[in-house]
Amino acid sequence: MPLTMAQVGAPATIRKITGRDEVRQHLAELGFVVGQDVLVLTDLGSGLIVQVKDSRIALDKSMANRVLV
Repeated sequence: MPLTMAQVGAPATIRKITGRDEVRQHLAELGFVVGQDVLVLTDLGSGLIVQVKDSRIALDKSMANRVLV
């Protein structure tokens, strides 16, 4: 399921990253890699604030939909 459907506060593991190579590379540079745990901290309606590794990152819905957990 896409990251946008993950429950707030429930840890999830990244299973797949979709999109063009540039998008996948950008997400990988932010720490979104297959096998990494991710935690949705806040659902803002137009985007998410997530914790991946030791960083908090804001993603809009279109980018969050490319991360499958």
